[in-house]
Amino acid sequence: MTETADELSTPLGQETKRKKRRFRLPFTATQALAVLLGLFLVGFATIALFTDNPLGGEPVAQIALRKPPAADEKAALAGAGHTEQAAKSAPKQAPPADNRTVTIIDGSSGKRQDVVIGSDAPDKADTDSAPAGPMAGVDPRLLEKSRYGMIPVVADGLKPFTVYAADADRAKAAKMPVIAIVVGGLGVGAAKTADAIMKLPPAVTLAFTPYGADPTKLAERARAQRHEILLQIPMEPFDYPDNDPGPQTLLTTLAPEQNIDRLYWHMSRIQGYAGIANFMGARFVATDAVMQPIIREAAKRGLGYLDDGATPRSTAAALAAGQAMPFAKADFTIDSVPTSAEIDRVLVKLETLAKERGSAVGVASALPISIERLAAWIKTLDNRGILLVPLTTAMLKSKSG
Repeated sequence: MTETADELSTPLGQETKRKKRRFRLPFTATQALAVLLGLFLVGFATIALFTDNPLGGEPVAQIALRKPPAADEKAALAGAGHTEQAAKSAPKQAPPADNRTVTIIDGSSGKRQDVVIGSDAPDKADTDSAPAGPMAGVDPRLLEKSRYGMIPVVADGLKPFTVYAADADRAKAAKMPVIAIVVGGLGVGAAKTADAIMKLPPAVTLAFTPYGADPTKLAERARAQRHEILLQIPMEPFDYPDNDPGPQTLLTTLAPEQNIDRLYWHMSRIQGYAGIANFMGARFVATDAVMQPIIREAAKRGLGYLDDGATPRSTAAALAAGQAMPFAKADFTIDSVPTSAEIDRVLVKLETLAKERGSAVGVASALPISIERLAAWIKTLDNRGILLVPLTTAMLKSKSG
């Protein structure tokens, strides 16, 4: 009926065009995107919950240490007359001290790769916490085992202060003004440490911090060049922890036994030093209650003590005297203003003091400008009637004087 009505109402000569119906999806694009995102999240959650991959695709390294056959097993094989056959059939094994096999596993693909490395390639944990082995030229009688490694001790009437003091003409030093120079902060930064070792004469004493990748190797090199060495002990400054000397710093808030334990950690880092010195520590050295156990322990172990002179309130001098401990206090910091003119000016003041008092002590860091000016100045000392001596010689002269 409808079609008939349409035809009747349509003008003559014109045909009715039927509208085409468009195909429509039962959902919108936004709804489709939401569904896809939901499916992705469900899939991700399924993988996370049911896939056994706790490392989340991270690369994995496994170390297999191969153990050699036990000695009794070898003997049994030999006794049975099968030694030759066992040698031919058994795989060759290196002692565990020679090789290690590292299996590298790609966490995403599962691909494995075995790499054989030498055992002398240390893990990071080893370099951070393993105690240093005995240094070349160190008297084993003067070492005592602690839980951190070997630390100095008095033995057979010998003290590290005496045994590790650098050679010097002490008879000559007793008759003329002497100056001792201590260059500190060494061990961290191999290049600057090497410059101090090689560019300064043996009479210059070198002080090492307990930090650095390989302090033992650098300290050995210094001793091989006939330098006397000290160990710097990090101590609490007034603005701690904003100004932090480093790990295992001795603190005024710790009990004496805790600070002694930290002292042992520092002492184990290198061997062969004649004495210790404070590294920073203005608050610590001015606090008698915490400083006294440290001085007493160091004196008991046959060491000398150098106060860097940074604080006039230091109790180190009186405490060292009470222990009959070799002691020196720095008179000047040579490069507190690290310019050629200022360094030269302080060196002149050091000379004047040495002539007035008989001895003087200067401390410096291993800055290139400091090493350069010191090396040039030291060459002129003979003409000025002053003798450059190791710190231990200056300590002994001050004590006898």
